[in-house]
Amino acid sequence: MFNPTQADVRRFLCGVHAKAQSGAPMEAIETLASLWIAEHPDYHADLADVDAAIARNYDETPQQTNPFLHLSMHLSISEQCSIDQPRGIRQAVELLTHKRNSLHAAHHETMECLGRMVWESQRAGRAPDGAAYIDCVQRHATRD
Repeated sequence: MFNPTQADVRRFLCGVHAKAQSGAPMEAIETLASLWIAEHPDYHADLADVDAAIARNYDETPQQTNPFLHLSMHLSISEQCSIDQPRGIRQAVELLTHKRNSLHAAHHETMECLGRMVWESQRAGRAPDGAAYIDCVQRHATRD
């Protein structure tokens, strides 16, 4: 099973950014990542220097979003939707996208649910609750 380190993820995203800037050919996952990177121009400086990216500790600046975590969550949600795992996530994100008229906005709300699910799982020492995750995204899609 693929289990990248923090440094691996940061190298990957920095490499994708460099390829996008130079117009180099990309693999499918790199193309997907580049689309999310393009949606976040405020992260481009963080992605421009791989050595600084690997060395940076975002825990020391909690007021600043960790761009690598944020982009990784976009990729995770994209992958979850592509394979509909957990079952129902695709439809829930599609409903939320329709409600917000924006896939990007829908992803950001889905991230709240994903983060909550992971946090609760870790806190309780149990497996992630996919049903609660789907319910959370659906609640976002149905509230005003």
